[in-house]
Amino acid sequence: MDRRGFLRGFGAIACSAAAHPFLSTVTLAQGAPALGENRLIVVILRGAMDGLDVVQPRFDPAYAGLRPGLLASPALALGSGDWQMHGALEGLLPLWQAGELGFVHATSTPYRDKRSHFDGQDMLEAGTGADVPLGAVRDGWLNRMLQAVPGVQAETAYAVGRDELKVLSGAAEVRNWAPDQELALSVQGRLLLEHVAHDDPLFREAVAEALALTQGGPMGMAEDDEAGGVTQLVDFVAGHLAGETRIAAFSLTGWDTHKGQSNALRRPLTRLQEVILRMKAQLGPQVWGRTALLAMTEFGRTARENGSAGTDHGTGGLMVAAGGAVKGRQVLGAWPGLGERALYEGRDLMPTSDVRAWAAHAMAQLYGLDRAVLERAVFPGLRAEGAKGLIL
Repeated sequence: MDRRGFLRGFGAIACSAAAHPFLSTVTLAQGAPALGENRLIVVILRGAMDGLDVVQPRFDPAYAGLRPGLLASPALALGSGDWQMHGALEGLLPLWQAGELGFVHATSTPYRDKRSHFDGQDMLEAGTGADVPLGAVRDGWLNRMLQAVPGVQAETAYAVGRDELKVLSGAAEVRNWAPDQELALSVQGRLLLEHVAHDDPLFREAVAEALALTQGGPMGMAEDDEAGGVTQLVDFVAGHLAGETRIAAFSLTGWDTHKGQSNALRRPLTRLQEVILRMKAQLGPQVWGRTALLAMTEFGRTARENGSAGTDHGTGGLMVAAGGAVKGRQVLGAWPGLGERALYEGRDLMPTSDVRAWAAHAMAQLYGLDRAVLERAVFPGLRAEGAKGLIL
């Protein structure tokens, strides 16, 4: 058994989860000469974020009639075609004004109709098209990108607790860290683990680091609280991105807003805002200036609010982009309209672009990947045309 397999199995037996509801495994990959100095952070927003509430098309004559209750929530004018941003993101306005925040509206994976979180997230992270059976592809598009770049290395690989994100799962070796895990080891158990690892320097180093990360301390979970968890996650990621790491991925949950959306959406938006602002602060101007953070969700939500003052699972959604490498202060994507005939199946925002195409555009601009590589190896079957102008 290799180090990674041993630690994954050991973690399943010896780890007690703190059950933090908002954070997931962080996955990292070191750079290679071909990747240069640019950084890419992918954030999976699990639960189907309501893009129509996050960036509101109040210029659309149908919007107010579809969402009379949600209109009471405070919104911020973006000065770009009368788009308005949810008031919980007020702290991001300086980034918008500085051109370091942008959005892609009416975008989606090819997933349609069944609106299952599990299936939608699987397709989002696998990066597959509608012609590939769900679950048939075991690796993720970000890992396939790493496989296409010569010389990419992982930091010492280990997994403790949860499985790694599928988007970075695959043949290219990456490093995983679960910030919400704690090793419930007795003194004897710890001594046994250290003894087993003693004669393998790399194994010994991985074990030592895993123990350090999961025992509280500077990078271990000190408190099971939301703010502390976000702070710890960002500091861990930023600390590595400031060094040799070039690719990072993690997820944020809490976006399923079936009822009481006015209050329910504020909490995950506040977390997302904190992630972006703290990431900028921790990276510093030089690294932030070469960073693109892409936050994407499995699908959007219904155009109409429901009887519980929320929204149900939909189709077209929103991608958030932040960073100094982002060409911000714009809402990209062809707007389909919200009239009855413009809606997908008469209920959802119609997707006008493939979210995979925007991810491909980002990787092409950041790392110089050829379109043929992106369409054949990273996103098989994708036609990436049309997605442009998001990355400097």
